[in-house]
Amino acid sequence: MDVNALAGTALPTGGSPEPLPLPHFPSRLHAFVWRNWPLVPAATLAKVIKTETDQVVALADSMGLGPQPKITPQQLQRTAVTIIKRNWHLLPYEQLLDLLGWSAYALREDDFLYVKLGSLKPKCATILFSQPEGASKIRQLIESEFAPKEKPDPLFGFLSELAKPSASKSSRAGGLRLCYSYFALYGDPLLDPGLDPYPDGYLAQLAASGVNAVWLQGLLQKLSPFPWEPSRSRDYEVRLANLRKLAQRAARHGIRVFVYLNEPRALSSDFFTRYPDLKGVSEGEFSTLCTSQAEVQEYLTSSVASICRVVPELGGFFTITASENLTSCWSHNRGAECSRCNKRQPAEVIAEVNTLIHRGIADAKTAAELFVWDWGWGDAWAQDVINRLPAGVSLISVSEWSLPIERGGVKSTVGEYSISAIGPGPRATRHWQAARKRGLRAIAKIQAANTWELSAVPYIPAMQNVAQHALNLRNAGIKDVMLGWTLGGYPSPNMEVVSALLDNPDESIDSAMRKVAERKHGTKFAERVVDAWRQISGAFSEFPYHIGVVYSAPMQVGPANLLWEKPTGYRASMVGFPYDDLDTWRSVYPPDTFITQMDKVAVGFFKAASDLKSFTPSAELQREIGLIEAAAIHFRSTANQARFVEARRGLSEAKTVDDAKRELSKLSEILEGEIELASRLHAIQSRDSRIGFEATNQYYYVPADLIEKVLNCRDLLDRWIPEQRAKWKIS
Repeated sequence: MDVNALAGTALPTGGSPEPLPLPHFPSRLHAFVWRNWPLVPAATLAKVIKTETDQVVALADSMGLGPQPKITPQQLQRTAVTIIKRNWHLLPYEQLLDLLGWSAYALREDDFLYVKLGSLKPKCATILFSQPEGASKIRQLIESEFAPKEKPDPLFGFLSELAKPSASKSSRAGGLRLCYSYFALYGDPLLDPGLDPYPDGYLAQLAASGVNAVWLQGLLQKLSPFPWEPSRSRDYEVRLANLRKLAQRAARHGIRVFVYLNEPRALSSDFFTRYPDLKGVSEGEFSTLCTSQAEVQEYLTSSVASICRVVPELGGFFTITASENLTSCWSHNRGAECSRCNKRQPAEVIAEVNTLIHRGIADAKTAAELFVWDWGWGDAWAQDVINRLPAGVSLISVSEWSLPIERGGVKSTVGEYSISAIGPGPRATRHWQAARKRGLRAIAKIQAANTWELSAVPYIPAMQNVAQHALNLRNAGIKDVMLGWTLGGYPSPNMEVVSALLDNPDESIDSAMRKVAERKHGTKFAERVVDAWRQISGAFSEFPYHIGVVYSAPMQVGPANLLWEKPTGYRASMVGFPYDDLDTWRSVYPPDTFITQMDKVAVGFFKAASDLKSFTPSAELQREIGLIEAAAIHFRSTANQARFVEARRGLSEAKTVDDAKRELSKLSEILEGEIELASRLHAIQSRDSRIGFEATNQYYYVPADLIEKVLNCRDLLDRWIPEQRAKWKIS
């Protein structure tokens, strides 16, 4: 592979800004070894910086990092996104690809990764080994404050926990409970059996939590012959064989397997130079396979039919036909640009795509179902799509979408991904009514376990909110639910409460929560746990929800997000890098309101954790307390970081010594607070490998990142704050 050529052409750079400074490290070389030591074998690090492994080991030792943990090839695959993010401001593309052993294609295509990275690549200089100095302070910090007091739970320790054999099976015969794997690799999980997204132990635990259906992503060209270029379908037979094995295994636990289709996927321009008659609308270098063409229609139907015939045990498919991915010519509302689709309405084309897929299922004569998700459909034509859907499909709608809310005096509406707001909202209600009028089944998509409000914990124990949402759905006649998107697949008490309320028409919120608390924590602690869940739910209802907040604010990384003495100039990216972009974080909320609301959430979570600590909890309850406290730390740190940006702005605008003194006092207090939070979260994550993990983002941070935050804050306290005091002649 010609890496230099790939870096120059195949990989985008955006504006190529300067990378972020890291003055808390003696050099970028130190930062490189520090950030990669827990994740990448020393021999690979040495190769990237062109030195010997012994030199890398010696540098790690000089910083007090200790022996490198065992790093398996499977772990490397499971942490690729984590590795990319921690090196995005350190390495140029050439070295980054060497570090990963990846192709440029993979770097571009992994689940909107480039969007999460900010749609730009900082212009990083090559890092080469030279004799380093100046790491003694780092070593002293680790030895004095972060020496392990007990054996840590290693990264991905939860995998063995979830894979443990279990005889427990769900006895519930209620409606649909569909979820995604807590730890699947988004992309091509059917090709590598070593990356099984649904081991038997995990399936058993999901079943015990009420789950009776799971899903994974699929591409038709990877699961069936692609008629125009068969090479694109290489190994499709292997994938189908593995899909059938998964469906058969899952069935033994009372669980069906569904495949998510986002089709037909757009193809690059070089394909259409060979097949111009198939081309629809274009976006950048990609164009649609026009679904008004008979050949494309036949492809959709025959591909689905072939999958169903080979995997007759398959539960079915669900579709998103107007997603971020370009599919049909009307998927991004641009059908007027197609010479064929401009004669048709968006509702006609969108409904037709789903009809073609449904026809493939019917042709195969299996029991597979089709769930059609209205995500992205325009309000002006959504009901027209519903009216055109074939009999026998089911309609999925995000329950809380368009729900009006008010937080801190600011009025807004919910987009999706909310536990703090309790649905259903008017959009879903309207679409479900239209579907039922047609005789179609209505399915609610909710987030039962966690959301982008906070995805760095396996579940948000705002159980009263979750239970109330389930009860509202039951009262609305909805019994079938999709329990979450790619986040929220941990077998949680949240899932159990939802199933208990939806499956039992006489179940109350209080009795459902108490039964689940008793099962998890015993009768001795059940009432105290339910009280904590209520406390958390009330606090979480203060969350300053806006879709801009959940996608850009630093809740996911919490105190692992660094602080900078000067504005970075970087814009927060979608659940990627928050940077110091407060104006994007807060969205519709004034800064003070954003901070106040985050603090209200944090206070409630901390209070719940403190109340549970006030007696002698069991080991399982201690773990629950750690999870609650971790969530509280994330919210408190988000408020702190917003305060820091405001105080830094205040310092830059100071007119008098008293103004500067006041802002410097605030800044010092915030830095001390962040040191405390990072240290506390380090201890929690070291005990519980679930903390900081989410399937598509992998680890947002690892324990070393939280130590780095302490280094970062100490540097600002010891260097920057005295510089500013001297500048203002403050004694």
